[in-house]
Amino acid sequence: MAPTWLDQLERNLEDRLNAFLKANPDQDRLLREQHLQDRQRDLNRRRDQMQSQAKDLRRQLLSLAEQVQAWGERSRKARAAGAQKLAIRAEGHVQTLMEQGRDLWSELETLGREFQGLDRQISDLRRQASNPSKGRSLDEDWALFEARQELEELRRRQGLD
Repeated sequence: MAPTWLDQLERNLEDRLNAFLKANPDQDRLLREQHLQDRQRDLNRRRDQMQSQAKDLRRQLLSLAEQVQAWGERSRKARAAGAQKLAIRAEGHVQTLMEQGRDLWSELETLGREFQGLDRQISDLRRQASNPSKGRSLDEDWALFEARQELEELRRRQGLD
């Protein structure tokens, strides 16, 4: 299938961007830094959402625990009073509530694992941000080194003259 005009336009723009970034390594670095900042901001936003979701799940679990306790007590009262059918229904409700609790607990555990993965991603991004030379090539680092050397040499010469 032949590429559409939109595909060609996209490829052309991407080629121009790559050429521009190759010719302007500082802009390339800034673009990468901005990408890292955007990614970190998105991950932090997702982390906050997950914390809120976990808080809600814990609240639901506590509520279910209170309901299980209350219905368990009701079941015991019904048995003690000889209302076997009512006691059996109450025990069935307790089992349903406990199933819901297990489901919520499983959801909370899954959320916890996702949260740990998200924390690892955030830590990795922080490491990348604190070590900016990782994104540069050896040639770029060498050019930066030479530029700094020349700058130091110029400063020394100006200090002597």
